[in-house]
Formats: sequence, C-alpha cells, structure tokens
Amino acid sequence: MGGGMDQAGVLALLEANQNQRGIDNWQELFPDSPYSSFGIGLTVLRKLAKQVGKDHDLAMVLWANDCYDMKVIGILIDDPKMITAEQMESQVEDLDFGMMVHVYSACGAPVAKTKFIDAMASQWVESDDPVRRRCAYGFVYELSKSIKKSAPDESYFMNFINRIGNSFKAEDDSVHLSMGGALMGIGKRSVALNQAALQVANQIGPIAVNSGKTQCDPMDISKHLTSDYLKNKLGL
Repeated sequence: MGGGMDQAGVLALLEANQNQRGIDNWQELFPDSPYSSFGIGLTVLRKLAKQVGKDHDLAMVLWANDCYDMKVIGILIDDPKMITAEQMESQVEDLDFGMMVHVYSACGAPVAKTKFIDAMASQWVESDDPVRRRCAYGFVYELSKSIKKSAPDESYFMNFINRIGNSFKAEDDSVHLSMGGALMGIGKRSVALNQAALQVANQIGPIAVNSGKTQCDPMDISKHLTSDYLKNKLGL
C-alpha cells in the first residue's frame, strides 16, 4: 500500500519538481490540451511515483485530475490486483495525448501486470480504436519479457508476429512503433520466435520515430534481433 500520501501531498511533490523548460515545451506541443503540466520528465515522474507508493484509491483520485503529471503518477502507483477490465476500458478513452499510451501500456506499467492482460491485448488489438491497438502491442511487449510460468505460450506470440506482418502496411502510423516494440520483445524469447520476428522485421524495415522537436534514429528491429548479445543468449 501507499505511504499514506494524499492528493495534496502529491501536488506538493510535483510543485517542488516542476520544470519551466518542460512547461514551455508542453504549452508549445499541446496548446489546445485540456490538461496542465508541471513539465516534469518521465524519469523523474517514475521516481516520484515510487516515493508515493502503490495506492489504488489515490491512483483513482489522481487519474480524475486535469493535471497531466498527476494522471501519470496515478497510472504508475496503481495496484495491479485492484485494476479491473472496466477501469481500463474507461481510462483508455482518455490516453491519446503526451506520453500517456506509453506510460499506460509499457515499461513496467501496472495495468500490464494484471492477470487478464493477455486476454485484454488479444481483445484490444482487434479494436477499431488505434489507441487501444497501440496499448495492445505495448501489453504484448510487456508479456514478452515475462519469465513466469503463467506467461503466454509460444503460439500466442507467434499469432502476434503474423498479425504484425499481415497488417503493418495498412495500420495507422501511430501504431507502428508499438508494433515494432512488440516484435522486438517477442523476438528475444526463443530461437523460433526470433527467426519468425526477424523475417517480419526485414519485411517492414526500420520504423520512423517522431518525438516532437527531437530528431531520433528510426527503430531498427532487425539490428536488435541479430545482435551478438542476443545470438549468444539464444545460442544462435
């Protein structure tokens, strides 16, 4: 559980860590956003979330706020055991801004640790909503890192490899990086998945990365899946 902090305590934390440059960037990138921001980077927000600690009730209070940074903290401190599919269906409707989809679906996201996340990924990837599909591939990336006995079997991941190969060209550009991340993660699980993922990665080529004003290199999945480290790990 959390350390007894409330919304006022979180607000004080955010005020103490606000970043004027980040605030300026937010206002420039999202001039019409209904949300305000303290301009705090994701790395710092993750550290602050650890200070707050897991607290489902506080997470719900923070999520209902109109401050971007509070919503991010709310996502990060949630308790996977308390998260429901209904909650996720509600929250996903309000994720399409800033780094919210990334925070919500990948990099250790609490929702990705729920017991039903494999089923949710399979359901959302079929959705007409590109935000749900982006999240679905984020969940698959998280699942691909799991070494638990409860992790999906090889056929589950192979289905996603095939889906990415068959749908990439027709897919909305906003989903491409999430698909690439999932493909990269899956390809690190086993020799069979590596070979299948590499075939698709070679087919789709490097994926363009658009991160606002920063110039980023394309995501080269093939390069990652043929690294010396991975070859040694998989015995290739």
